[in-house]
Amino acid sequence: MNMKLLRSLQVFIAVAESGSMSVAARSLHMTVSAISQQLRKLEQDIGLSLFNRNTRSLSLTEAGRIYYDTSKQMLKTAEIAQEQIETLQDAPSGKINIIAPEGFGGGLLSQPIHKLCEEFPKITVSLTVTDEPKDIIASGADLVLCFAPLSDTNFSSLELATWNRILCVSSEHPLASANIGSTDALQEFTYIAHRHIEDYTMTHPTHGNMALTSPRIEVNSMQTLIQLTKDGMGYAVLPEPEVRHLLNDGSMKQLFNDWQLPNYTVYAVTPKRELVPAKISAAINCLQEWFEAI
Repeated sequence: MNMKLLRSLQVFIAVAESGSMSVAARSLHMTVSAISQQLRKLEQDIGLSLFNRNTRSLSLTEAGRIYYDTSKQMLKTAEIAQEQIETLQDAPSGKINIIAPEGFGGGLLSQPIHKLCEEFPKITVSLTVTDEPKDIIASGADLVLCFAPLSDTNFSSLELATWNRILCVSSEHPLASANIGSTDALQEFTYIAHRHIEDYTMTHPTHGNMALTSPRIEVNSMQTLIQLTKDGMGYAVLPEPEVRHLLNDGSMKQLFNDWQLPNYTVYAVTPKRELVPAKISAAINCLQEWFEAI
């Protein structure tokens, strides 16, 4: 396989689909200059212009549209060939692209990724942590960790673990030391919430249900939500495994321990393939083993 050509085709497709060299450069972790050089080299080899260029965007020429369809087919063929080759190898190998929720960057992935790299030295890992919605196909991800299975028939979803959510506050916050007799006391303080997560209702065996009020502060990052809570900005619903170390060291406190919040399930989502590459199976096994132990 001509790896230089395949890389050039990846660049061409990224620019064609985004209509922007700068957007393609960010998605491929390249410079705009490097993207431009790759495109010029392709056009020189072909002898035709692939793009109509103006000051705002790029659009495909007629030759570019033909070359785009061919390039997609070539990359797909190369991907299938690589997967078949990897299944014949004694040990899993190759690069695995993982996308995970940003909160997992606080330490939840350290152990399974360390084990994966230690047990399989021929595997390399590209990890992206984000709480923003992501197009799995466009991102080129091999494995996505998320909180809901995908019903799309192009993907497979595997349940990894189910964890608790808890109501938390900084140990320095007034709520941490107050003698709270009722959940009504929460109304006096700032509620911080994640923008992309649904509203929560707390339940109690005898006191019934209580919906948390509308947040005063919204964020789009779990790490930021955890940090703002730790800094005493207010109270928040947080994933217990992601703040366990803060509860253990005393910097954060759980509120209303006898009330329940909806738990959440972590899924491993992968593009559906006839043959699952060994590297993906190895990564899922490491994640499942560690997550079940948490």
